[in-house]
Amino acid sequence: MEEQEYPIGFERVVIVVTAITVSLLQLIDSTIINVALRQMAGSLGTSTIDIAWVVTSYAISNVIVIPLSGMLSNLFGRKRYFTGSIVIFTLGSLMCGLSQSLGEMIFWRFIQGIGGGALMATSQTIIMEAFPPAKVALAMSLYGMAITLGPAFGPFLGGFLTDNYSWHWAFFINIPFGIAATISSWFFIKNASHETGIKSMDWLGILWLVMAVGSLQFVLEEGSRYDWFESNIIRILSVLIVLGGVLFIHRESNVKEPAVDIFLFKNYTFAIGAFLTFVLGSILVGAIYLFPLFTQIDLGWTAQLSGLSIMPGVFMTTVAIGIVQRTTQKGVNPKIYAAAGFALTAVFAFWMSRQSVFSNWNSLFAPMLLRGFGLGLMMYPILMLSVQGLSGYKLAQGNGITNMARQLGAAVGVALLNVRITHTSAQFRSDMVSHLTLSDPATSDRINALNIMAGSNGFSPDQAQAVSYGILNLSVTRQVSALTYLDAFLVIAIVSLLVIPLVFFMNRKKSLSGQV
Repeated sequence: MEEQEYPIGFERVVIVVTAITVSLLQLIDSTIINVALRQMAGSLGTSTIDIAWVVTSYAISNVIVIPLSGMLSNLFGRKRYFTGSIVIFTLGSLMCGLSQSLGEMIFWRFIQGIGGGALMATSQTIIMEAFPPAKVALAMSLYGMAITLGPAFGPFLGGFLTDNYSWHWAFFINIPFGIAATISSWFFIKNASHETGIKSMDWLGILWLVMAVGSLQFVLEEGSRYDWFESNIIRILSVLIVLGGVLFIHRESNVKEPAVDIFLFKNYTFAIGAFLTFVLGSILVGAIYLFPLFTQIDLGWTAQLSGLSIMPGVFMTTVAIGIVQRTTQKGVNPKIYAAAGFALTAVFAFWMSRQSVFSNWNSLFAPMLLRGFGLGLMMYPILMLSVQGLSGYKLAQGNGITNMARQLGAAVGVALLNVRITHTSAQFRSDMVSHLTLSDPATSDRINALNIMAGSNGFSPDQAQAVSYGILNLSVTRQVSALTYLDAFLVIAIVSLLVIPLVFFMNRKKSLSGQV
């Protein structure tokens, strides 16, 4: 067997920078338009409800393509597949920015997601195979930082571009980076030595995967909008999820060249790693989802300020990743860091659950730093422990599966948090309103004070009372909103603690200490 050759010097730098750049673009694009949806709805002449399809279409195409990346790379050759995916992503970005209607936007956003879905898993494989095992740690640390930075940076960048220019630039900003990445990919990315091509395409496997995963992503993204199982659409799609999943597993278990190698799950370390990656996606995106809602709705922050407040944590992520990278190469068990990362995430989330409507930048700064440090501790160890021992085509398949797990985890996390928010919001409001009676001295004093204030501003007694009750209702609504989001942070804390024991069931191969 020939010894594998690795790129060196400038060539390696270009390859790694290209792979990390496109991964970052893909992740930023998953959240960059979230803060611009209202402006997009007005510009495209649609409702704020229908504009959510711009987010959903991207997520669906992403999650369909990600697990197929290994097979498609083997089919077309890594160089053509990766470069072509960058072209599709860049073209989709251009056309999204030029779209004049909701239909156009949804179509091109779906196309953009097809290109973007290929970038994460393929980039991870490219980076891992650009270094010998003993030196892959640094590059994978940078890749882990990109995974952390992308979802956090997206809302801030989207808010800045929307406030200062227009929502179109949330898409146009991808174009120069996409062109540069296309050129560098074509000249520097090489086909993998293990690629053998595919003799027969697993069309049925792809069909069942699209049915199951596409339906699942739709249900997770749109379930709350359609009132979950009260809707025929959600019930039908839920049946398709189960049917497609069963048929997919049966097909992939019996076909000679499967679209997705599900036998990787026989390796319990890979299976646990994929599950932990799923949880990591849930708590990573879940916290990024909750934080802007709490700060913007309950604290009155702008989108830019909310996004900016997340940035200091990124610095701590960088510090933590550097510590992990250096010490694991010297023999420190990476499972200790992964467990510590989940523990610190739990502390962060519990800290957030103790905030209030009177919180400010100073009270939120420390927990966000802690969150960043915790993510840095666990991101790289989980990435590497999950796929340790895999190489060649199986490495590409493993990276596709774990990236899909993270993507689905993010969708599941946000969906379950929304369900929790809806339930607890009604409960908190009911409990709070039940104590607001005129027989309660505090409530009575508050209403009298508001009546006097309104009367002093020229309102009649009846008008003053209406104003007083309106102000009281706004105060209750604000308190309920804050309690609801802070309760959701407590859920993240509990989940983070519950998965810590699983980390220690993962097997660490000492021969791979250079990697992990």
